[in-house]
Amino acid sequence: MSGLAVMLIATGIADIFRRRTGRAWLPAAVALATVIISAALAGLWHLGDLALLMVAAVASVGWQLLCTRAERSGEHELAPLAAFAAAIGALILLSGWGSEVAGLVQRWSYWTGLPGLDNLGPDRLLMVVGVVLLQVVTGNQLVRLVLGSVGAVKPLGQPQPSDKLKGGRLLGPMERLLILGLGLAGQLAAATAVFAAKSIIRFPEINAQKARENGTIGIDDVTEYFLVGSFASWIIALGGLALAQ
Repeated sequence: MSGLAVMLIATGIADIFRRRTGRAWLPAAVALATVIISAALAGLWHLGDLALLMVAAVASVGWQLLCTRAERSGEHELAPLAAFAAAIGALILLSGWGSEVAGLVQRWSYWTGLPGLDNLGPDRLLMVVGVVLLQVVTGNQLVRLVLGSVGAVKPLGQPQPSDKLKGGRLLGPMERLLILGLGLAGQLAAATAVFAAKSIIRFPEINAQKARENGTIGIDDVTEYFLVGSFASWIIALGGLALAQ
């Protein structure tokens, strides 16, 4: 699964750059460079690794380009989602071609004395890094694409349901990271408290929309945005946990 881990790392780092710059070519270049650097640090240079790295590079660069197009046009949200899912599926099915993680990543994982890392092999360590990055900016992008594909996000310039629910871009990554951390710690049952707490905290905010004028955004739009976004966010967190396990 080293090829998939490299793709997630490259995608996660490039997505951070995409949010910080308006240049369309820079995130794609960062994604490609990250694939090469990650492969070098992990010692992934066997023939099978190179095939997987090609898939990871094409997928991570394509993700950046497709997401940029979707954001600018307000359309074609399904294209990056389909490409992302296809890349994950392909890298999982072809994971037998990959070799074990070696190089500096292996040596560092055995050398460091950080708590918990002694139970992680270098392969799993690389995947955990990729999954953690998945929960941050990439997770927000995936959720937004899902919302856009079902019409829960309005075109640019129009009032958005997210205007009525503050803090989603910050709470989403925090929520996903908490679920991932609880799962890796063997306390997945405690993650249900996160689901319940979010619903309880948000319910008064959603219910309050009935009591005031919302312009073109009604209570149904806000509720759909909250439910679809929440379930998409939870699926990303649980999917990342399955990969990390």
